[in-house]
Amino acid sequence: MTSDDTGPAARPAATPTPAPLPGRSRGWVVGRVAGAPVVITPSWFLAAAVLTLLFAPNVQAIAPELGAGVYVVAFAFVLLLFGSVFLHETSHALVARARGQQVTELAVTLWGGHTAYTGGLSRPRDGFLVAVVGPLTNLALAAVFWALYLAQPVLSVPTLLLYAAALSNTFVGVFNLLPGLPLDGGQILESAVWAATGSRSRGSVVAGWAGRVVAVAVLVWAILWPYVEGRSPSLTTVLWSALLSAFLWSGAGAAIVNGRRREVVAGFTAAGFAVPATTVPLGSSVAQAAALATSGTAVVVVDEDGTAIAVVDDDAAAQVPPATATTTGVEAVAVPFVAGSAVDAGLAGQALLTHLAATSGGARLVPVTDGGRVTGVLDLSTVARALRGKG
Repeated sequence: MTSDDTGPAARPAATPTPAPLPGRSRGWVVGRVAGAPVVITPSWFLAAAVLTLLFAPNVQAIAPELGAGVYVVAFAFVLLLFGSVFLHETSHALVARARGQQVTELAVTLWGGHTAYTGGLSRPRDGFLVAVVGPLTNLALAAVFWALYLAQPVLSVPTLLLYAAALSNTFVGVFNLLPGLPLDGGQILESAVWAATGSRSRGSVVAGWAGRVVAVAVLVWAILWPYVEGRSPSLTTVLWSALLSAFLWSGAGAAIVNGRRREVVAGFTAAGFAVPATTVPLGSSVAQAAALATSGTAVVVVDEDGTAIAVVDDDAAAQVPPATATTTGVEAVAVPFVAGSAVDAGLAGQALLTHLAATSGGARLVPVTDGGRVTGVLDLSTVARALRGKG
């Protein structure tokens, strides 16, 4: 489920995903929770079909008289299982919203489901609470189903469903508490490291590497545990474990990349990216602007209030003949800024990126100010190169 800086990714009812306004997962909207759409993705139907086929032999062994009806009962178990996953995701969504996040979707997927939200967690405690509530929901459901199972006087199909629901919820709850991203336990570990060190980035990297250990352990367990019990590994179990391990490894790798990216972003400042600027008042001539221009310095046109309204295009200014440079207004060779796009020189980190995304309006250049005075011009392509590690 899902990160303050990543889009939603399917998880086996795993970590809720804080993300920067991700697009909705492809699928069918079947309702809303915490103000967000509940999406059934196409991959869920594959998961439902496979799980139905896998559970049907267990039903047939207990109730052979059902005939083809075993598939109906098996599918009922699948619905019960994914209903538990939905409650897992719902608990994530409700707590995320209570901690000030905007929930953007709950999706039921091949691997269980995910919850996506935006806003960015500001405190370790928030991350812990959002993450831990999912597995606790499954463990509470497991206790309820187990109590109902024990209350049944005879073994029957409904009793079998209660037993299966108790075991599956126990598995989902315990598995998601494993300490590695992208599982809920990974976000709990991330929050713990964050609280201990003051660095969420370090928490993400540590929990990501722990997630890779969990990914390897899942596959090793599927292969070696049967030998401990004196039997050969099941090909089906090994294949599913390999797929799950690959998914966990990928999610853990993404967490490590995001953690390192967050460390890089933390060092971003508007002043650090900006080139110095000098200003000329609106109505000045190209010649006046050229007289102020120096290498590595931008010339910004300001109005009577000192507000930056445009930046001189050096190439366009150079095309103006000297004979007309004194009579040509500087606005003829200037590129207008998007209104409201000015950024404070002290703005830094993720707040800087959020501000640029919200106010630049797709423009490449924005003015930088310090105490209301224009001090520089920031080129968003420079920020993009830095994000890609090329600047």
